Amino acid sequence: MGTEAGRGRRTGIAAAFAGLLLAPSAEAAPDPTRDVLWMALKTCVLAKRIANRTFPCLSVDLGEGERPGTAVLRAPGESTHLVVMPTDTVKGLEASSLRGPNGAAYWRAALAARHFVSDELKDRVPEGEVALAVNSARGRSQDQLHIHLDCLRPKVLDALDTHGRAVGAAWKPFPVPLAGDRFQAMRVRAAEAEAFNPFAALTRLPGRRDLTRTSFAAVATRPGDPEPGYLLLAYRAPIASAEDIMDHTCALATARRTRPTG
Repeated sequence: MGTEAGRGRRTGIAAAFAGLLLAPSAEAAPDPTRDVLWMALKTCVLAKRIANRTFPCLSVDLGEGERPGTAVLRAPGESTHLVVMPTDTVKGLEASSLRGPNGAAYWRAALAARHFVSDELKDRVPEGEVALAVNSARGRSQDQLHIHLDCLRPKVLDALDTHGRAVGAAWKPFPVPLAGDRFQAMRVRAAEAEAFNPFAALTRLPGRRDLTRTSFAAVATRPGDPEPGYLLLAYRAPIASAEDIMDHTCALATARRTRPTG
């Protein structure tokens, strides 16, 4: 389903990157293209190779051996909203290459990048509350795989507090809607997380397999959960956007900063 506000944010991100990267010209189209993130990424990779610098990215890993390269970018104007991207061309969640070892490698890179969000917030939102999300083909604005990282909406975090312990190892419907969408959920135990591949797990999602209409998110289990690890959340829709469970204003951090102490 996805919200109008969510779709507006995704268009805004693309436009912001376009403003940074597309020089005005008589031939330039006024609207951002679907490869603006890819252009930013290539700038980062070139800077890393030539001068060992990462700008405009926060970090760049060129990869080594069988480990694929990845980069972390901050969405312009959004201090906590980051994206993790492969340095190789990968169109999106539906790419068949993600079902192999590279999919697990991108998952690990995204988990490792969560600290950029919590560091920015001076740990008012711990890494365990930083979510990952990948949108569907029509739910995204760019055609290069990018894994969103940011805070959760407070109501989504409340729902995970209430219902997260009931999520098991196989896909089952999450008991309540999250940001207006009905998700399937499964648990990834901590001992299995290193080798886990969420892109492969999506092929086992109940119903007709259509990865172009599929979107997923992931977040760490809540404190006190008897089986620590991660909760994988996914759903299918014509314009599926699990990013909608995120709050790019990070109200959680604001509330914790202003909460009285003593």
